[in-house]
Amino acid sequence: MTGHIPVMLDEVLEALAPSDGGVYLDGTFGGGGYAAAILEQARCTLYAIDRDPDAIQRGAALAARFPGRLHLLHGTFGDMAALLAGAGVTELNGVVLDLGVSSFQIDDAERGFSFRHDGPLDMRMGRQGVSAADLVNGLPERDLADVLYELGEERASRRVARAIVTARAEAPIETTGRLAEIVRSVLPPDKSGNHPATRSFQALRIKVNDELRQIEDALDQAARLLAPGGRLVVVSFHSLEDRIVKRFMTRAAGRAGSPSRHNPAGLMTRETPGFSMIASRALRPGDDETNRNPRSRSARLRALERIGRGRET
Repeated sequence: MTGHIPVMLDEVLEALAPSDGGVYLDGTFGGGGYAAAILEQARCTLYAIDRDPDAIQRGAALAARFPGRLHLLHGTFGDMAALLAGAGVTELNGVVLDLGVSSFQIDDAERGFSFRHDGPLDMRMGRQGVSAADLVNGLPERDLADVLYELGEERASRRVARAIVTARAEAPIETTGRLAEIVRSVLPPDKSGNHPATRSFQALRIKVNDELRQIEDALDQAARLLAPGGRLVVVSFHSLEDRIVKRFMTRAAGRAGSPSRHNPAGLMTRETPGFSMIASRALRPGDDETNRNPRSRSARLRALERIGRGRET
């Protein structure tokens, strides 16, 4: 599948450890890179979810290569339990989630995810619901600033929001190019070399697609679906995502800090955790990969294994 380079593929396969006869889920099918590699490595069954109808359509060719083994499900990974139940699946041997935006979406100007290509200001992964243009042109200034600060970690959020509101009073902001130029006009060049609009675009994309809640729901459901020995592997790309994943896995593995001795909760017997961390800290891509695929630079991989049916997260 041209145009798509699966990030940290070797590390994902090692952490997931697919085996013959197993049942697995790729919760973020995208370009099918992980799915193809999993199916090639083991004689297993794979279910794959994507909210983008274009991705499901592209996946038909891969499903034809692995008849009866790849099953495509259209929907959000935050609804994985219901989607899988509809297919008669209630337990999995492994789940992989790549939380990054698909290269197909980024590179398609008509989808409006990137300021590198001027196009409609859209950003909807599922092509339904409120678009980025709706938010940019409709949110009150204070609410817009809050979105940019909380979801994009944009410290100059109020300045950017004020510039957007001023610009939209002249004419609606309908393209990625115009929004990027508005943000650039009020921010100095980023020391990292990133475009000044990077954080604002991230914030709008997360808001449009309700990404953080989807991640929280997906992690909880994935953990509950795992059979003993089953593994959850997650690749994240920015601090907000990674923070959620790290907190979830730390708690599931019983590594959360103990309550203060002054807190009565500290006197209670702690339950045996039902999961263990596969690696003590996040794995990062090697230099060879980041040189080949610059988009992988910010990737972080964390993985968890179910060791029993003890405490649920």
